[in-house]
Amino acid sequence: MPHQHLRIAREEPSNERKPRKPQPKHAPADPRGLGARLKQSLERALDTDTATRGYDDRRLIKLKVEAGFRPDDLAKIPGIEVVSQEGKSIVLAFADAKALETFEQRLTRLVRDGTTTRKEIFFALQAFENWTPADRTGQALAQFDAPDAGMFVVDVELWPLAKPAERQALRAGFEGDLRQQHIEYLDFLDKPSLLMYRVRTGKRGLGRLLSHRDVRLVDLPPRYGLETELLVLDINELPPVTAPGINAAVVGVLDTGLASAHPILGAAVGETAGFIPPDRNGNDDNGHGTRVAGLSLYGDVRACLQQKRFVPELKLLSGRVFGNGGTDATRFVEKNVEDAVRYFHGEYDCRVFCLSYGDTNKVYDGRHVRGLAYTLDSLSRELGVLFVVPTGNLRAEELPDDPHTHYPEYLLDELARVLDPGTALNALTVGGLSIFDADVNAQRYPNHLEGAPIARVGQPSPFTRTGPSVNQAIKPDLVANAGNWVVRRAGGLEHRRLGVLSSSKEFASGRPFNEDVGTSYAAPQIAHAAARLLNHLPAASANLLRAMLAAHARWPEPAVELCKGAKGKPDVATLTRLIGYGQIRADALFESLDNAVTLYAEDALPNDHHHFYEMPLPDDLWTPGGRERLISVALAHNPDVRTTRIDYRATQMSFRLVHAASLAEVGSWYRKVRADEAEEIQEYTNGRAITAQMRGRGTLQCAAWRFPTSRRADFKLFLVVTRHDANWSDVKATAEPYALAITIQDRENATGQLYAQIRQRLQLREQIRLRVRAGR
Repeated sequence: MPHQHLRIAREEPSNERKPRKPQPKHAPADPRGLGARLKQSLERALDTDTATRGYDDRRLIKLKVEAGFRPDDLAKIPGIEVVSQEGKSIVLAFADAKALETFEQRLTRLVRDGTTTRKEIFFALQAFENWTPADRTGQALAQFDAPDAGMFVVDVELWPLAKPAERQALRAGFEGDLRQQHIEYLDFLDKPSLLMYRVRTGKRGLGRLLSHRDVRLVDLPPRYGLETELLVLDINELPPVTAPGINAAVVGVLDTGLASAHPILGAAVGETAGFIPPDRNGNDDNGHGTRVAGLSLYGDVRACLQQKRFVPELKLLSGRVFGNGGTDATRFVEKNVEDAVRYFHGEYDCRVFCLSYGDTNKVYDGRHVRGLAYTLDSLSRELGVLFVVPTGNLRAEELPDDPHTHYPEYLLDELARVLDPGTALNALTVGGLSIFDADVNAQRYPNHLEGAPIARVGQPSPFTRTGPSVNQAIKPDLVANAGNWVVRRAGGLEHRRLGVLSSSKEFASGRPFNEDVGTSYAAPQIAHAAARLLNHLPAASANLLRAMLAAHARWPEPAVELCKGAKGKPDVATLTRLIGYGQIRADALFESLDNAVTLYAEDALPNDHHHFYEMPLPDDLWTPGGRERLISVALAHNPDVRTTRIDYRATQMSFRLVHAASLAEVGSWYRKVRADEAEEIQEYTNGRAITAQMRGRGTLQCAAWRFPTSRRADFKLFLVVTRHDANWSDVKATAEPYALAITIQDRENATGQLYAQIRQRLQLREQIRLRVRAGR
């Protein structure tokens, strides 16, 4: 029997974390030798600097530092301005003449005396270098290069200086340089942690840009290839589609536009708008947006078609944000996306957006998060909206010669990493799963071997891109049906009858549905589920939507078997890179069942504090018998982000599930220890796969615990949520919102009354809280 999900309240008190002990700076074994090497590398860097002058006279220096070095410590030296941290061991800073003189003086003293002023800074340095044209060359530009003749378009990222006056001067100086070099300026993007220009230039102008002091990175603009294969079906057999209810939740599709008159879409369409100037046409000339819209509205179009019944439960909005085959050469797609999101959020309170876009020119290389991902992370925090994006796809020519032999290992290659914006931490990134392995030839000629599928049912799609994201954060977050490939006996790849079925813009020509493969068709299935949750939890935040979806995700058994090692245990690190937290099991996602109960909470946590929750474990969960009992926990928050810091997120939140006799015992553990020691408090690990350290690197964190046998009636578990901000955070004084979703499941216990017992326990706790408050 379905029931409303239950809200769980945290216990009092909210403990403050003790501050982390400052780590002592260890002196090198030979301080004088270090000083000599640093002095020599500084002189060499200054002598070999070929960068052209920036908007002022300062030099840009690249410092190689020890991992864990705090870049802001450099600002203690007068005349130094840190502009970015490009990796765990790379810091970029502007230095004026006085600062360079100070460096030389202090290094001279270090060589002479073995010590110097601010010696802890110099002890953490390894070398002085320059930011070279190679450092400024983006991955796509390095891979594909630019034409030797003629004009072409590139995206130029500048150092995103924090001070408004400096940023304005930097922009004015750079635009003056563009005019002087006859480089055509097409568009610009100015965000707190992102400053980017789109320009048209030739080979000579590109060389100037790659040597410009104020340029962070130069790369080719986005590239997005779309391939379609049509499937002809008769739409006249379908009954008319009625409009969704007046209070139905809204899902927004940001894509190539929409064929809004499509018979299964038209009744649900709230508005179709274009956000690409000058015509701002919202029609879909490509077809991709119409396919994505069908999946966003219905989730599983194939199932609806099999039932010959389309009943929309959502309202559909469509924003055309890219065209020209997925590429807009003159305007940043970030601007189109932001314009669309602000419009649909303001006019329709749209809180779930599907952006099935992946920039094949921006394979994540482990460095800073790029423009569109950063834009989504920032908008998510500012507006409280949820973005659902794909990991991106490998092209057929990017597969190894024998994909069967190398599957799934080739999916873990560096060149198979997730595409921008799939690195966005505050968005849901969706990878691909295969749910079919018999293609059109296997169905037509079942007794013949015309080809062999690369993936089996329940395994990762053979083209899905993989994580992790920045700081090893788990990506993808979830997976959904994206299709499969068969290697044909005659050569080449086949995907007919292996793909994802959806609506086609060619409906007027008798082709209302089509089939294609790709993670861009997995993402809208998750967006559909997220938006439908709002029909049941209208006040849910984007954080709660993410947490709910993750808490109901499971690893498909075929994927687990695929990743088992020599000892028969699954490689958890490989699984999370391939499929994240897994595939959603939707039967208890929207409403709880008697034996599968969902609890949720939304709260806000001050910096360096803990929140505590006691798990309401019902008696029926521990009735005798060998069966799988499951508890899953998911935490989500959307922190402030900054591309110039390797941490990227200003706020780190985490949770631990601990076994203790009482809340008082748990509270005493966390009161006694400092922050660095609190991380070592043992989580309950029996039956758990994903560790606290592994999941804690992202902003969506999930883990599940399996209990094949019963526990004593007094067995208790407590959930502890902790927050700790980065040193550079500007939001330490503000409580950080977060959401929790918890599932308690005993599905093999057909007579279990978990829901009734959990609800009773929660009601009793609330009565006790009210009496305590009344007695204060």
